[in-house]
Amino acid sequence: MLSMRLRLADLQEPKWRSQGGRWINGESWIEPANVSTLVMEVNDAQAPRVRVRVKECKRDEADFVSLTMEPGQARLAAGVFGTAPLYLTERAGELHASWDLTLLRPYIQADRLVPRVVARTLTRQHRYTSETLFEGVYRLTERAAATLTPHGFSIHYPEPAEHVLEPRTLRLGVDPLAALDELLTDVIRQAPTASGCVGVELSGGADSGNVALAVKAARFPEVHSFGLLVGGSTGRQQGERRRAFVEHCGFRDTATPAMRHPPFCPGGVRALCKPHDPAGAFYQEAFDVVRERAAARRCEVMFTGNGGDEINAHHSRTQAELPTPEPVPWLGDKAIRALAEVNEHLAPIPVLPVPALMAFGMHNPGFLRARIWPVSPLAHPRIVRFMEQLPHEHKRGKALFRERIRRAGLPERVAAPTEPENFLAVLEKGLRSYGLPVLDDMLKESILVDLGYVDGQALAKARRNADSTPVVPHLLCDVLALEVGLRSLM
Repeated sequence: MLSMRLRLADLQEPKWRSQGGRWINGESWIEPANVSTLVMEVNDAQAPRVRVRVKECKRDEADFVSLTMEPGQARLAAGVFGTAPLYLTERAGELHASWDLTLLRPYIQADRLVPRVVARTLTRQHRYTSETLFEGVYRLTERAAATLTPHGFSIHYPEPAEHVLEPRTLRLGVDPLAALDELLTDVIRQAPTASGCVGVELSGGADSGNVALAVKAARFPEVHSFGLLVGGSTGRQQGERRRAFVEHCGFRDTATPAMRHPPFCPGGVRALCKPHDPAGAFYQEAFDVVRERAAARRCEVMFTGNGGDEINAHHSRTQAELPTPEPVPWLGDKAIRALAEVNEHLAPIPVLPVPALMAFGMHNPGFLRARIWPVSPLAHPRIVRFMEQLPHEHKRGKALFRERIRRAGLPERVAAPTEPENFLAVLEKGLRSYGLPVLDDMLKESILVDLGYVDGQALAKARRNADSTPVVPHLLCDVLALEVGLRSLM
């Protein structure tokens, strides 16, 4: 949630001053993300030791990044929330950092990639780690610390977070739904908003629906809801559920047809080859439209339903196993060798669910670019711990979430839809209409694929088959997104 350039030489004589939204000292500067819900605190009472903290403007548990500087050393540390991951790189005694990976373009080389991260991306074996696609560029994971001294740069992981391993038995007379309602509403009331103008990502599902009910109960002065409509028969049912929530909550709604903004569509970030994270969200084009509309309505905060699937999982944490990945026919020899390392250099168990943190990294920088602070209350540590202790029968099939929707007076088709929404049709349209021409270009000249060997031949076969098969392989989206993203950074 900050960007910076820090020279160790400037720390010998700290004379920090505020200028144009930045704190400047010599050739060093620190700038918080341009979001109204963040505050930057500078403490130089113990100079030459100077402490800087960028955090959410709220009294409750807040997300933050802290920086401690003294002669010969700088140390960055992150909190547990990971709302906007910080990317770091060191060059000749200078530490460069930003929540926006594209701002580190001068220090990124698209032909110097980390093989195991590329292999993770192409096989959908994503892992939470300080590593990024690019050599020498790191992610500051939750509770981690990065240190720069004259001897070099290093990242230190924290101890694994403690979790409730098995659910507990409810005391007689305890109503878990009432407890969830009170807890979720309280977490949402703590959101850092000065104007009281907030948004809600409302898909029509149980997760975003429960967040929407709590936002209504929190009584913000002005609430807008936003959602992507997936189209088809699934989209019609989704639209009916969204309307039911909007009418019940009294939100000012804006719906965006996702089919008009599929991956690789004209005018989107990929088609224009604008600099972006190559491993970013598949549906960035559609969500960019949502974020632009939220910004036009001056929403300070956007509440999302991220984390709902993870906190409702009812597996034993001691016996959880990752699913077997789908085979990828176009992996080259280097990527195949790197598959043996996909589970190396991983961050320890975090406080929040790993998939939620990884989703934040893909989804949330776009909000900051729109000057909106994203809040995912279902992934708040208090909610996570509550759900970990809840007996399985209340989580299976999101039973408690669905019962809460019923008790709010909404119909069964809203509480427990027979056909939940998904974006597969949107992905298919993007791949078939706009992705395959990208693949044609790749097969002529690519920075990612060795066109003369098995990987290039397998991609060429997939391209030939795409015109005759009813479904384009979704794994193609990974290689296309990676290729376009890398080119945009060159």
